[in-house]
Amino acid sequence: MSLNDLLEFDKALLLTLNGSENMFLDHVVLVFTSGVTWIPLYISLLYLVIKNNEKWSQILLIISAVGLCMLASNGLNGGFIKPTIARLRPSVEPSLAHLVSLVDGYTAEGYSFFSAHACNSFCVAVFFSLLVRSKLLTSLLFLWASLTAWTRLYLGVHYPFDVAVGMLVGSLIAVLIYIGFMVIYRKMTPKISYVSTQYSSTGYSLSDIDVVVTVFILTCLYCVFRGTLMAGI
Repeated sequence: MSLNDLLEFDKALLLTLNGSENMFLDHVVLVFTSGVTWIPLYISLLYLVIKNNEKWSQILLIISAVGLCMLASNGLNGGFIKPTIARLRPSVEPSLAHLVSLVDGYTAEGYSFFSAHACNSFCVAVFFSLLVRSKLLTSLLFLWASLTAWTRLYLGVHYPFDVAVGMLVGSLIAVLIYIGFMVIYRKMTPKISYVSTQYSSTGYSLSDIDVVVTVFILTCLYCVFRGTLMAGI
């Protein structure tokens, strides 16, 4: 299969996944895809880190590692990959512009390859999954990251390949930074085995993890409520 065949398949798959002609879902997706919507989730993850690490040196190391994930993700993408590849977004691609469904005229700036939303969300999901080692939290974060990536296709601002590469690169960045983080963290913290049913294997309280889960559920409900209002239902 040639590169041109792959690109044509990418376009065809996008048109299959783009939009649903459902006003309610359109607006729920618009709210869900916004980074501002998920500030409470980020705050709850910060709470989880602060509550479950005794030393500020440990807390600051984790915050720095997450910040480095975001810096690497956005720096690599926006600073190098996007301007180098310069792939037009579907909404401005001449062969697709009249076929892509836009929600309330929503578009995104810059080039399309690869998706920063997908990359950033998978950075967060993978890093915290490795950090906390909770099946519940891991499932929740991957659900959130996957839905975030899907919204970019639904809204027609990225091609499937853009999103897939963003997911892969974000995961890889998180794994590499986590490995480096653990080298430093182990020098700062004695190895402790947690066997209590009240903690994850890395010492994170299950009740505190429940706080993050609750925030996620409430934020999803907010997306539905706000989408309903925006759709005028």
